[in-house]
Amino acid sequence: MELRDYVRVLRKQWRLIALCVLLAAGAAALATMQATPQYRSEVTFFVSTPTEDVSTTFAGGVFSQQRVRSYADIVAGPATAQAVADTLGGVEAADVVDRVSAAVVPDTVLLEATVTDASPVRAQQIAQGLADRFPEVVTALERPASGGASPIKVSVVEQPALPTDPVSPRPARNLALALVLGLLLGIGLAVLRETLDNTVKNPDDILEATGAATLGAIAYEAQTSRRPLIVSDSPRSVRSEAFRQLRTNLQFVQVDGPLRSLVLTSSVPKEGKSTTACNLAITLAQAGVRVCLIEGDLRRPRVADYLGIEGAVGMTDVLIGRVRLEDALQPWGDGLLELLPSGPLPPNPSELLSSRGMGELMKTLEERFDLVLVDAPPLLPVTDGAILATLTDGAVLCVHARKTRKDQLGQALSALRAVDAKVLGVVLTMVPTKGPDAYQGYGSGYGSYQSDKRKPQMSTEDAVRALDVPPGQSLQPQTRPF
Repeated sequence: MELRDYVRVLRKQWRLIALCVLLAAGAAALATMQATPQYRSEVTFFVSTPTEDVSTTFAGGVFSQQRVRSYADIVAGPATAQAVADTLGGVEAADVVDRVSAAVVPDTVLLEATVTDASPVRAQQIAQGLADRFPEVVTALERPASGGASPIKVSVVEQPALPTDPVSPRPARNLALALVLGLLLGIGLAVLRETLDNTVKNPDDILEATGAATLGAIAYEAQTSRRPLIVSDSPRSVRSEAFRQLRTNLQFVQVDGPLRSLVLTSSVPKEGKSTTACNLAITLAQAGVRVCLIEGDLRRPRVADYLGIEGAVGMTDVLIGRVRLEDALQPWGDGLLELLPSGPLPPNPSELLSSRGMGELMKTLEERFDLVLVDAPPLLPVTDGAILATLTDGAVLCVHARKTRKDQLGQALSALRAVDAKVLGVVLTMVPTKGPDAYQGYGSGYGSYQSDKRKPQMSTEDAVRALDVPPGQSLQPQTRPF
């Protein structure tokens, strides 16, 4: 991953990072509030070797430094603790051991003993007990067996004071550490999540995973389920322009001859294939192309509902000879778009779609229309989509951005190639218009590049006159081969 990839991950996963930081800060605050305050009292000892000869002073200092290292263990050891417990009364020697720590000041003969306790008074009392009894313990240990004075003298150079402020917990330090740890944890989880994310996010992922070209990218809109026909409802919207771009790109996918039929399918359900088929068909009809939209999904048909057409009679009736094709086709809009609904749902969709009658039906429709669009079921759950792809000039896969996995897309393409179906390309649907995964073009200024409403708009009469059409005569789009 490059630096810009990490920046994109941080922008995309900022909610996860913020959640980790907040959780860490909350845990630190809770632990700080529940922690018992601890107070610390310190006493400092000076270890020396009594001598009256100046020449032996240096040797005595070296001897004292060697001995003071051992005293760090003795001052916090059981012998001293028992002596302090006997002096104070009501305190166990084990409690004294748990509360005392000692350290030697480097390159000196100073020994610092620290007592930590929840009670500031008890901390000072134990420290004072160490100041009173530790020199006696050292003197007893260092006294020669033959009698005489101890070669080591321990003096108290800093008496223990009564602590006023607790040494722990420290709210500011705990919060700062929690914020840093939460931030590091959040960044780590964000990078891990992005690394493990195997979904298709942009055309580069499609090209890397399959080598297929991206024919178009359809922006996400929250009202798509309630307003699927965006091309007719909002013809100047960003999504409408995306369908027009898809229409333009489809004109160049078939270089050997005109494209007469194609299948719109997907890897798994709910990838926007039916919505894409309806809007693409309307866009083609608006450009003067005679289009037949076939509701080829005989399991969960949606096209008739989206277009507001009765789907009780349709393709299945034609295939079994119950209804003529002319009676099953239903015009929509200006008449250039006709819909062949699914009709009654059969118990054997795959067998019906692979029948000889289905192939003859496709040939008849290709002769009658400029382009035949087939809304097919997803490829991975059932084989219907692959069967329909063999009856057309090719297939277009709809891929849900940030939801469809790369392995699902690869399996879908393998299913098409297994039956020698031609893959025309991929349409990336429900692409975010904002954020780090937004497809370039949406929200960049050109997505909303419409007519300037501040300028005078041409009237319908002027537009008719500009085309040399007599006033009062309606404009009818001219049909043409796709």
